[in-house]
Amino acid sequence: MVQARLTGKGQVTIPKQIRDYLHLDTGSQIDFVIDEQGDVKVIPLNVAAESLSGILHREGMPSTSLEDIEQAIIEGAGN
Repeated sequence: MVQARLTGKGQVTIPKQIRDYLHLDTGSQIDFVIDEQGDVKVIPLNVAAESLSGILHREGMPSTSLEDIEQAIIEGAGN
């Protein structure tokens, strides 16, 4: 397990092992996602969007088509 310490300003230095694994360099951006189980995931934003496909999928959850997504957007916009 790799550990880090939180500073008084709420900052954390990401350990080198994790930076290397996520291919992070100075200036890289990351996103934090809290999943349905309450686990926090660190998502590097310096990767191709295609490689993120399916990261939030839960076992037994049906896939959503692009048409379903577009329809949900239309309904959510009230049109």
